[in-house]
Amino acid sequence: MDTHGSFVWNELNTRDPERAKAFYAALLGWAFEPMAMPEGTYWLAKVDGRPVAGIFTMNGAEFDGIPEHWFPYLSVSDIDAAAAAVPTAAGQVLRAPWDVPGVGRIAILRDVNGAAFGAMTPVPMPEPSDASGLSGAGEA
Repeated sequence: MDTHGSFVWNELNTRDPERAKAFYAALLGWAFEPMAMPEGTYWLAKVDGRPVAGIFTMNGAEFDGIPEHWFPYLSVSDIDAAAAAVPTAAGQVLRAPWDVPGVGRIAILRDVNGAAFGAMTPVPMPEPSDASGLSGAGEA
């Protein structure tokens, strides 16, 4: 389970995902898996088959003047409540909460000093279980 207030995801926002993928594959040994999105292909960066980051392609006029950057996401227990609290804390909701199937509910926010970040309520992940079907709670 992701802890409320902890960083849960990092995403590279770039205009050249192929160049970025080549760089991070050479530097870190990342492998990449495409994920179809309405905006185009999102790339999951993986280590040993486990997702560790994402690559988002910045296409469109809304990204004009925005430099390429890493973008963090924080876990929150209730994204709708968190987004509603942002203006009271003198921040700004840049994109209201929306659902990403299989991932969670996400919003794009700006803090009181102007730093943008994502916040999300991740979809619940199944608890690991042992071969007997028990959750493992209380085992030594």
